[in-house]
Amino acid sequence: MIATGLDLLLEDPKSLHGRRYGVLAHSAAVSADLLPIHLALLEAGAEIPRLLVSPEHGFYGVEQDMVAAAAGRDPLTGLPVVSLYGGTPESLRPKPELFADLDLLVIDLQDVGARYYTYAATAMWTAEAALTAGCEVWVLDRPNPLGGIRIEGNLPRPGFDSFVGAFELPVRHGLTLGELVLLEARRRGWAETPRVWKMDGWGREMLWADTGRPWMAPSPNLPTAEAALVYPGGCLIEATQLSEGRGTTRPFQLIGAPEIESQALAGALAGAELAGVRFVPTYFRPQYQKHAGKTCGGVYVQVTDAEEFRPYRAGIELLAAARRLAPEAAAWRTEAYEFVADRPAIDLLVGDDALRLRLEADDHPGEWVTGWRADEEAFRAERRGILIYPEAD
Repeated sequence: MIATGLDLLLEDPKSLHGRRYGVLAHSAAVSADLLPIHLALLEAGAEIPRLLVSPEHGFYGVEQDMVAAAAGRDPLTGLPVVSLYGGTPESLRPKPELFADLDLLVIDLQDVGARYYTYAATAMWTAEAALTAGCEVWVLDRPNPLGGIRIEGNLPRPGFDSFVGAFELPVRHGLTLGELVLLEARRRGWAETPRVWKMDGWGREMLWADTGRPWMAPSPNLPTAEAALVYPGGCLIEATQLSEGRGTTRPFQLIGAPEIESQALAGALAGAELAGVRFVPTYFRPQYQKHAGKTCGGVYVQVTDAEEFRPYRAGIELLAAARRLAPEAAAWRTEAYEFVADRPAIDLLVGDDALRLRLEADDHPGEWVTGWRADEEAFRAERRGILIYPEAD
């Protein structure tokens, strides 16, 4: 089993002695024996943190997507908890004053390796505020569940930045959170670079199953490592009226709507001949969120070969097929998305309006997908200078 940055810090608790530190973490930030980070630090003999800081979904992951997480007190220790996901966009970026009484911020967040997963933006913006306040920053690294080799997708265009598009990355970027922080520190010219506590035993070729660690859901709708594997494509469904399986036990793997004919959708996707995945015709009934209480026709996304599977491409093919078969059921989301109301959610996720415009014109996005290669290669070249875990020769 690999050792995470937290595991290695727990072997050296004296490094925290005399430090006035805070912890940005969540429920997946656990030790090898599954203790939450703040309890594990206390058990190891470290001094108690002064402050807990939580990302979207709250410190224990109890809130659904786009639901404000309240500040308060940690029920296990009584420590103050500051939420970085409130009811306004201003709540997403902490002010340097939050760290005025600290000399160290420890960040331990399980990322999932997709550009729009919001914990990376929270980590970056919080680190920036802490450094501005003169506070040292440590990042306790964790595995990328999608591995560190595959890169997939387009780079976002200027003007499409948001909480779900805070960085110039392909959708599947192949970086750990520690590497992503180092990349942004270099891009932004930070005078002080955060210290990354490197994992022991993790290699870029590893998917989650190779780590030997149990999966701890980093957010309410990623209950399994396979759900995380399909997330880079399944998240695109959030930008439509289709259900992405929230309100079921298989979010991001169940996709559909009451108007969808399941066999027709599965057949259309089989025709795309995508490697490493099968689209199984099925029916499901969400208990909350989109189409709550209604039986939906659709597909179950079954990964058959994780090495060959390209989740972002699969999500795009799914969108295209659903819009051809049931355009009203697959219509775009019109409500505000992650505090943004003046751009369609699909454009925020894709980082471009190219996919939306092609689908609206009934034009298959294959040519646009082929054009990703230049973006992928440019990013691969840029990231080489910050990789902590070497690429194979």
